[in-house]
Amino acid sequence: MKIALAQLNYHVGNFESNTAKIIEHIKKARTNGADLVVFAELCVCGYPSRDFLEFDEFIDLCESSAQKIAKECHGIACIIGLPTPNHRTEGKDLNNSAYFIEEGKVIAVANKALLPNYDIFDEYRYFEPSTEFSCVEFMGHRIALTICEDLWNTIENPLYVTRPMDILIQQKPDVMINIAASPFAYNHDEERIEILSDNAKRYQLPLLYVNHVGAQTELIFDGGSLIFDNTGKLIDELPYFEESVAYYTLGDNGAITYEHPTTIKPEKVSDIEQIHSGIILGIKDYFYKSGFKQAILGLSGGIDSAVVCALAAEALGPKNVMAVLLPSRFSSDHSIKDAEDLVKNLGCMSETIAIKDITEAFEATLSPQFEGLPFNIAEENIQSRSRAVLLMAMCNKFGYILLNTSNKSEAAVGYGTLYGDMCGGISVIGDVYKTQVFELARHINLEKEIIPENSIIKPPSAELRPDQKDTDSLPEYDILDKILQVYIEDRRSSAEIIKMGYDETTVRRVIRLVNLAEHKRYQTPPILRVSPKAFGMGRRMPIVGKYLS
Repeated sequence: MKIALAQLNYHVGNFESNTAKIIEHIKKARTNGADLVVFAELCVCGYPSRDFLEFDEFIDLCESSAQKIAKECHGIACIIGLPTPNHRTEGKDLNNSAYFIEEGKVIAVANKALLPNYDIFDEYRYFEPSTEFSCVEFMGHRIALTICEDLWNTIENPLYVTRPMDILIQQKPDVMINIAASPFAYNHDEERIEILSDNAKRYQLPLLYVNHVGAQTELIFDGGSLIFDNTGKLIDELPYFEESVAYYTLGDNGAITYEHPTTIKPEKVSDIEQIHSGIILGIKDYFYKSGFKQAILGLSGGIDSAVVCALAAEALGPKNVMAVLLPSRFSSDHSIKDAEDLVKNLGCMSETIAIKDITEAFEATLSPQFEGLPFNIAEENIQSRSRAVLLMAMCNKFGYILLNTSNKSEAAVGYGTLYGDMCGGISVIGDVYKTQVFELARHINLEKEIIPENSIIKPPSAELRPDQKDTDSLPEYDILDKILQVYIEDRRSSAEIIKMGYDETTVRRVIRLVNLAEHKRYQTPPILRVSPKAFGMGRRMPIVGKYLS
């Protein structure tokens, strides 16, 4: 039996595009001699569809698309994922299903049992977990068909009380096929390989796993579909961050063979290289799937905006990126030159709009109210908000999408201005700590200097007052980021972090800042998720909570 794994990029709610793409690859797979072609979890509607799933019409369109796909399945079978109605009175209204289609008909349906309800996942909001499991008979082979999380309960601290494969294995399957929508995080590929390998080893069956690729707003799917033999050995791995189709032959003895060169990486790709690839895909798909082509950002000469500008130019093409220099009376000459040098290196569009007159006009207008009071954060934020007004005006006039340039360290401790430098359509590096931003800059500059060296080596500064440095308000970033990572990603308390050897005063101050800034983060744009715990949909904290504040 020849099986094609189709690792494709879908678009949430775009039934016409998704259906056409699936049918196109059914036809190609049939031409290439495949007996079965396997697509990803919820491929018909895209993942995650969120509250679109609450519309009856949306579910009807899923079924209508599935029937169009079924009509193309002659001389070849396929597996597709889609939401289907739960016809039982009890439980949620929907199932997360996989259709096995042969000769124009749905011959089997597998429903997902283990519904993730943590971090970014919210599947139990919509779907009823399955309690019935049956193998699919096809061409003399018995297939144990599961959906994503159904194979993720072999971990040390299982989240569920059942394992679907423990039931399916009693039916003596010859192979496991798992269709998935497993989002990217820079440490997730190793975990994914380990868990799936453990399944193949545990059940002594070959395993074919197909994943989504592409971005849906803040979520990035990295592909990396996997094939294991019945000992748990990884025998092939599809490319990451790109569409790919590969063919495998399942022999009567359970052996899997293939003719193409393997794409297994000889060594792990670095975290920074993965983050870079993920962000590029995230930017591309955010613009393409939203129907926009051109981006705008404020370019300060600092490292954050320089990295975002370089990433945007790579993802969209430099001619589709407008970098706006917005110098104030506190902007240094070298920062302006660094910004100009970056524009020259990238070849992107640029404009320079000084904000001195604008901010002075605001200050003059407010002088009766501010009379006798010293210059402070109020005047600093007027500068940042003036820049945002100008950038958004250009968005409205020319149809740009504003890229937010705040990094994760700043977002964590509230080192940013609401309705100023925190605004934008998409946050490009909001899940990248400042120390990682420096690594990203070095990675971008691997072959030649794109980001000016001075932007990388100079002390970070918001340049909103004379001689300002980030360290005037914050600990050194190498210390700050370690505390933040332990608190945010590892969910350690202040007492635990202090026991690790960090200064008590610093730890308590940092955690207090994180909690005080919750209201700011609530109002920020969607953040491209590259870590295991990003701000946004996967981290839900009370705004007015007192715990650890």
